[in-house]
Amino acid sequence: MNSLPIQHVIPSVKQTLSRETRLVLSAPPGAGKTTGVPPALLDEPWLKNRKIIMLEPRRLAARTAAQRIASQLDEAVGRTVGYRIRLESRVGPTTRIEIVTEGILTRLLQNDPMLEGVGLIIFDEFHERSLHADLGLALGLDAQAGLREDLRLVVMSATLDTTAVSQLLGDAPVVESRGRMFPVETRYSVNAPADDPARGAAAATLTALREETGSILVFLPGAGEIRRAHRLLGDAGLPSSVKVAPLYGALDRETQANAIAPPAPGTRKVVLATSIAETSLTIEGVRIVIDAGLMRVPRFDVRSGMTRLVTIPVSRDSADQRRGRAGRTEPGVCYRLWSEARHAALLERSTPDILAADLATLALELAAWGVVNPAMLSWIDPPPPAAFSQARDLLQALGAVDQGGRITDHGKKMATFGLHPRLSHMLLHADKRGMGAFACEIAAILGERDFLIKGPEGGDADLRLRLEVLRRTQGTAARDLFGMRVDKGLYRTVEKNAAVLKRRLNCVNKPGTVDDAGILLSFAYPDRIAVRRPGKEPRFLLSNGRGAFFTTPEPLSAEDYLAVADLDGDRQESRIFLGAPLSFENLLEHFEESIVEREKVEWDRRGRTVTACRQVLLGKAVLKTRPLKQPASEQVAAAMCDGIRQMGMEILPWTKQLRAWQARVLLMKKSNAEGGPWPDVSYKNLLNTLETWLLPYLPGISRRDQLSRLDLKNALLSLLPWNQQAALDRLAPTHVTVPSGSRIPITYTDGDTPVLAVRLQEMFGALDTPAIAGGRIPLLLHLLSPAGRPVQITQNLKSFWDTTYFEVKKDLMGRYPKHHWPDNPLAAAPTNRAKKRPRNR
Repeated sequence: MNSLPIQHVIPSVKQTLSRETRLVLSAPPGAGKTTGVPPALLDEPWLKNRKIIMLEPRRLAARTAAQRIASQLDEAVGRTVGYRIRLESRVGPTTRIEIVTEGILTRLLQNDPMLEGVGLIIFDEFHERSLHADLGLALGLDAQAGLREDLRLVVMSATLDTTAVSQLLGDAPVVESRGRMFPVETRYSVNAPADDPARGAAAATLTALREETGSILVFLPGAGEIRRAHRLLGDAGLPSSVKVAPLYGALDRETQANAIAPPAPGTRKVVLATSIAETSLTIEGVRIVIDAGLMRVPRFDVRSGMTRLVTIPVSRDSADQRRGRAGRTEPGVCYRLWSEARHAALLERSTPDILAADLATLALELAAWGVVNPAMLSWIDPPPPAAFSQARDLLQALGAVDQGGRITDHGKKMATFGLHPRLSHMLLHADKRGMGAFACEIAAILGERDFLIKGPEGGDADLRLRLEVLRRTQGTAARDLFGMRVDKGLYRTVEKNAAVLKRRLNCVNKPGTVDDAGILLSFAYPDRIAVRRPGKEPRFLLSNGRGAFFTTPEPLSAEDYLAVADLDGDRQESRIFLGAPLSFENLLEHFEESIVEREKVEWDRRGRTVTACRQVLLGKAVLKTRPLKQPASEQVAAAMCDGIRQMGMEILPWTKQLRAWQARVLLMKKSNAEGGPWPDVSYKNLLNTLETWLLPYLPGISRRDQLSRLDLKNALLSLLPWNQQAALDRLAPTHVTVPSGSRIPITYTDGDTPVLAVRLQEMFGALDTPAIAGGRIPLLLHLLSPAGRPVQITQNLKSFWDTTYFEVKKDLMGRYPKHHWPDNPLAAAPTNRAKKRPRNR
């Protein structure tokens, strides 16, 4: 690695690129890179008559970089230096340096893999690891390896892991610029409110205005926090010499330019910015940074297939980037609204988009490039298999790729728009039906953040309201905006994007009615067609099987069918942010091939009965239901089995004799008795196998109260063949004959030792304990008094006569003096009479 002062960087880069085709250029956080690098390379022999393409991750940064480089050449943007961003271009026939945003670079590569006329691609701010940056580098490396050996690639960043990137580029040389950095004092805070970053930032701003000089750059996670902080500072009564300026991507160019411009003489500026100001931009006059320590990033949930914005703590490299903005032009101060201990616990680097984002766009671009397996390309972090597989599944559902992952003609057309595949599919699908212009308006709205700003009471999730505002019809004034305001900058961006899409689609400008919004949305989101669930709550079931809901009732929540464009992506149930209504007739007309009918026979837990209906389904969502009068008896019986499982085996008409039979069989199984193997007739196994033994006996039974007439005995006996039933009666009899001649029942319980409860006097003369199972299992004797109370429990009758009987006899003689208690019970005659018989006179 060469570490050079900034004045030596350009010669070193020129010398390296004269013999190498790959280079990594790094600089300290916040130092900034010299924007003189590209112009200084234009006269190099290897770049003769060829362009430099420089990639910038954000539109604002691309415009600003182009303006700055052009100013170094004393030229206007569009001559030697130009830029191309989405839906905007400032290039001319003499342009040699093009600053482009990431999607533009992807399109350039896709349209011309040879990149004729391009000699160098510079990947700026690569540490941000956006999806298109990783993709662009992978495609650039592939083009260089297979088509353009002379194509130069330079990767630049301030907080880059240069080792990993250098290895990816084949151990490319690394040049590090020491930059121009001034010292920055860091002040941590332990009292900032973690749950209200806007309030904490506003308080820190007021403190900085009192304690320090110079302008202030405040980092907040999103536009909502910026607006709130702006209001708080306005309410604080700032002096007229302090100007507050918001800065985030959705603002119009004039407002963004105002935030970046140096403050007027005698004034101070407070710029309230998102991470858009973290890199690439130099805001003149800033020597104070206030960092709320948060950033808002998209996170894709593989399980739900949805993306949601989440607010997370910044990583240490992002915090260092932000801190460095205070030392660009003079010594500065950085207020961090968190503690040093919390700073040490931050992640070292932010998670790359490729590991956490929706990969549908990447999957489509790879298919258009001719790559079926991402492993065919070079990545720092390859796409996660689960997320990529889900993206491929979506593309197949949209008809963009075939079963082998190869791009279709429809997919090729989709890829040309540079939109999310869902929106591209919607445009093409709608255009075939004469609704292309209307689809362009919807795509423009969905392609940007919502231009309706929600008020304290929330907002309206109806897409049709946005369309009415976009069209500026009388309906806009007639409909209540529910306390929402229009973000004028975003509105103008959406309006412009819609016009550009209409020109590119070459569609007739017949926008259609806003009531068609739902069916167009359903083309983009067929997996998010929602059907209202029964009940009063505003809850829906999506066609992908997941749940969705409105937090509060609103007009859209009363609809029976919706197409949902924006949800929060929660795993269990997702909150609906944006959608439009559908009709059943719409679905039948446009999704005929996907709609199926089925008969559903199931157990109703609440009514304790089998219900039967015919359902019309789209995916997993039930569009319509009507009763089924004569369901198949097999289906009813199967549903009854489900009901019995839910209610438990005790719901069946068990008798004492059947429970004894169950216990006898279980004892035979436990003891491995002859005639086996014996079936498992435990409650658990019987429940698991209801369809095997009980289902044939269930016809005609469809309710809980009908189970009383079930022939449970024969159903259970069917589990034993005739020879096992005979063996059961022989090995585990229900009764045993004792010495008195009485036939006494045996008590069997759950496979435990069987019990014979018999009066002691009936066993006189018996030496051996009665046994079953061919004499292998002795019965547990409960020897009873004349009153039927146990006086001894034993499995060894001989031992009882020899020892314990004489103690028992003393007690029994006292309590039952009229009974015969012989001294030698083995010689006495057994009796089943309660008293001695009277002698005949």
